[in-house]
Amino acid sequence: MLNLDFNKQVVIETAQMDWLTSPSAGVLRKPLARSEELAGHVTSIVKYEKGASFTAHPHPMGEEILVLEGVFSDETGDYGAGTYIRNPPGSQHTPFSEQGCTIFVKLNQFNKHDDQFVRIDTTTTNWLPGIGGLQVMPLHEYEHEHVALVKWPAKEIFQAHRHFGGEEILVLSGEFCDEHGRYPAHTWMRSPHLSEHHPFVDEETVILVKTGHLPLLG
Repeated sequence: MLNLDFNKQVVIETAQMDWLTSPSAGVLRKPLARSEELAGHVTSIVKYEKGASFTAHPHPMGEEILVLEGVFSDETGDYGAGTYIRNPPGSQHTPFSEQGCTIFVKLNQFNKHDDQFVRIDTTTTNWLPGIGGLQVMPLHEYEHEHVALVKWPAKEIFQAHRHFGGEEILVLSGEFCDEHGRYPAHTWMRSPHLSEHHPFVDEETVILVKTGHLPLLG
């Protein structure tokens, strides 16, 4: 198992990782968390080189994607950078990329009753006002799980807070900070149930954040 101790914080600067090959030619990946024992639980950054494709496959417990670069495609359409995708438990597809793309992917981590197909173009979706100077773009919620983009203006300081059900962040641009460290763009971090911190930024920063979805082990 890779990074599957949910009692521990995990911080990975994915830009420093090497690309690893996958079973499909032209598809590379950077594994962040993985366990075949937990119903194929996988979190990773995946790169499709130009013209690459992946064989048809099912998602027994769902698939969640944010397109980071390029255009990701399957039989349902073409999805450019900034598209947020959810394919529910029991769905399947045959993904490919004609021009190449990089995506953030989470496999087999859905609640079995969370059955929504989601397609959101975050480049054309309006930001909503959040706490303080923050702007928020809600992407999905189900029971305790909440997924959103959050835009931090330069010099913003957020209130200290705890994470019921944990927190997972992918820094998309800028640099996210708290009392424990500084996390540049492309950093992925996962903080356990009831962990706490006091975040801030020095420069404008955008993060993908998910809360309330981790095991309540704290």
